[in-house]
Amino acid sequence: MAHDSDQHDRSGPQQPPGPLAGLRVLEAGNQLTSYCGKLFAELGADVVLIEPPGGSALRSTPSGDQGLGSPSFRFFYQNTSKRSIVVDLRHPEGVAVVKEMILGADLLLEDSSPGILNDIGIGAEASIALHPRLVYTSITPFGQTGPYASYQYTDLICMAFGGMLWMGGYADDVPVQAAGEQAYMAGSLYGAVASMIALTHAELHGEGQHVDVSVQEAVAMGLENAAQYYDLNRHIRTRFGGGQREAGFGVFPCADGYVFLLAAGIGGNRFWPNMVKWLLAEGVANADELAAPSWGSPEFMKSDAAKQRFSEIFTPYSRTRTKSELYHASQSWRVPLGPVNNPSDIYRSDQLRSRGYFVDVDWFGRTVELPGAPYGLSATPWALTGPPPQPGADTDDVLADFGFSRDAIVQARSSGALG
Repeated sequence: MAHDSDQHDRSGPQQPPGPLAGLRVLEAGNQLTSYCGKLFAELGADVVLIEPPGGSALRSTPSGDQGLGSPSFRFFYQNTSKRSIVVDLRHPEGVAVVKEMILGADLLLEDSSPGILNDIGIGAEASIALHPRLVYTSITPFGQTGPYASYQYTDLICMAFGGMLWMGGYADDVPVQAAGEQAYMAGSLYGAVASMIALTHAELHGEGQHVDVSVQEAVAMGLENAAQYYDLNRHIRTRFGGGQREAGFGVFPCADGYVFLLAAGIGGNRFWPNMVKWLLAEGVANADELAAPSWGSPEFMKSDAAKQRFSEIFTPYSRTRTKSELYHASQSWRVPLGPVNNPSDIYRSDQLRSRGYFVDVDWFGRTVELPGAPYGLSATPWALTGPPPQPGADTDDVLADFGFSRDAIVQARSSGALG
């Protein structure tokens, strides 16, 4: 699993070795593997992105207002800290190159439709037979088996099949997709976790294995106990969006956006008296009504009448205060409330800035800030070591690191197998 002497050199300041330094990862995938590969790369693994001639199609997939001809910023974010090699897998010599690389790898990530890589001889069974310690991770929309295994997909389809789409949006409207390809990200995250478990087993026992990740199943994990609600009492949980699930539990407008209030529904409404005291101290009109015994009844709190009356009392007050003012006041009164932060709030967050969450990286001659890791490792730190490489920029260096002679590289290139 460790190949410390083969660590590749990167431009820029030298970083302390990450916790996965020495691990070699081949990424023969696209949108379902890219974030998984990034997670490994920025913990120190040598992640080699195997691209087709011309580079990955995702490099030019539009994502946001970037201007015509601009490379995809989503591809940019999800492929930092990797190396690139261009190999034509339609060419027998290209397949032979990848097979040789597999012999020196610890982990292979792929997201092809089941059977595609089997057809050219680098599927899971053949690859593990070639290198018995290899961990071979397939991240696909529905997994390797089952009636939907070979179906086409989008992030929206994965969200819908996983049940999460049903939970997003307003109660009286159609389901709404969460932004940011969350289904793909979930598949990548579970792919990384499962791969690390399998790599640990390979390190301890010398035995590789095929890791089969279903994005549908990864999304369904996010439903928490919604499926159990149906299993136990045939109750289908629904979305409540910006409305109140019960009085004092939901999203409310304020002077500069929205806040999420959770004054009811926890521990027998144990925060409700605090809520009432807060509003009375602020002189909120009719706040005394909320101290009536009826507000201690769960059945009443879930009624439309209770929700409407609470909103009539609280909203005129919340609209006069900012998210920050409401948050700090709620903390002093021990009432659960949080700001509904928008992207600019996140970017300007004092908390995130104080922890150094955002990191600088070169974006085609311009320095931009990207999200960093949501954790810190004191001895073996996470590090974004550079922007994504140009297609095939590292081909010769990568092949040399994997033991190819100069003559073998020249021969592979002359055969048309390399980009």
